[in-house]
Amino acid sequence: MRRCSSIHGPASEKKPSVTAPRLTARVEDATLVRAGGPARLALANLPHAEAIATAVAAARGVSEWVSDRLVVTAVPSRLIDAAGRVGGQALATLVRQAIEPAIAAWLAPAPDLATPAGLLPSSLRPLVMGVLNVTPDSFSDGGGNYDPHDHPATAITAGHALAAAGADLVDVGGESTRPGAPPVGVDQELARVLPVVSALASAGIVVSIDTTKAVVARAAVEVGAAIVNDVSAGALDEELLPTVAELAVPYVLTHMQGTPRTMQQAPSYGDVVGDVFDALAGSLDELRALGVADELVVVDPGIGFGKTVEHNLLLLRRIRDLTSLGRPVMVGTSRKAFIGQLTGTTDASDRLEGSLVTAALAVSNGAAFVRAHDVQATVRALRVAHAISRAGGDADAVSPSAAADAQLRTSVPS
Repeated sequence: MRRCSSIHGPASEKKPSVTAPRLTARVEDATLVRAGGPARLALANLPHAEAIATAVAAARGVSEWVSDRLVVTAVPSRLIDAAGRVGGQALATLVRQAIEPAIAAWLAPAPDLATPAGLLPSSLRPLVMGVLNVTPDSFSDGGGNYDPHDHPATAITAGHALAAAGADLVDVGGESTRPGAPPVGVDQELARVLPVVSALASAGIVVSIDTTKAVVARAAVEVGAAIVNDVSAGALDEELLPTVAELAVPYVLTHMQGTPRTMQQAPSYGDVVGDVFDALAGSLDELRALGVADELVVVDPGIGFGKTVEHNLLLLRRIRDLTSLGRPVMVGTSRKAFIGQLTGTTDASDRLEGSLVTAALAVSNGAAFVRAHDVQATVRALRVAHAISRAGGDADAVSPSAAADAQLRTSVPS
């Protein structure tokens, strides 16, 4: 009996070639795979999907259509065999090459991130990126870290405080990305961020530059930034991704629907988790084509960047799906508007509890990096969340190796 329901599925079966378009596999659950059990996989751009669904049903699997993706629950080897029965060895190989790395990544710890400033041990524990907004109009702090009459002293002091509170790295940004924020000119952004990046990097702090501009990214790396953090996935400056490839530094690839000025004007998705995943997968392909190694990329679903409250909640609930991309996942919920909507707090600085809860849940669901304003509280919350998530395992559930901590200077005040 065929067990495939056409929930939001295509009206008619398409039969594309085995080579196009690229198949993506998103793991929703692979808990039982190591014991020989099934995985639940969402497959986009799967050739001969209807026929494979029928073959999967014959092999005691279950499938359904969700927003043009075939979601299959089956033992992986049986899914590969089903693809082979439908399309021969070429299709079986295509499916194997998509699902096996995705499942392996979902089951494994996050990979570490090597930067010019040292190794970030994201395989051992969740890491905290401290937020340093060098702008007069930040949504989160009202510009408290930017004093035009004393620049860059105020911002540098704030950056050192973030590191002392336990931040593994400090993210310096000179342009607000809050909803509706106007753009900032290149010269003004450079004047805001470069002296801060230079001073913090010279002090041994791992620094990322939060920018959408190629010129700013290059200049910041030249004075010591070790990571480029871009909320636009290169969409706001066509030179940014080629520049990142040339610089050969780690890159935070973030999903955003629209631009900061438009992103919260009725954002819409067919399936927000699947759509964000496939967009990130496509951007990873673009980066590979430019010569950016996978090992240099961190992915971020872009909480609050072109998402409703419900979209944000669904993404947070399903963060582990994104780990099947094979890259560390970063999540930034700190002080964001959706927390205010859920808790009734209008002042961003009053959103600590929601920020901590979402950060802890993100880590429990597979996030490797958390971007935060309240660093010390976040570090402590994540230590507890990480310990709970690893309880009963073979690895140390409380802290990383002493060598890794010493290397990154991340001792946390008690």
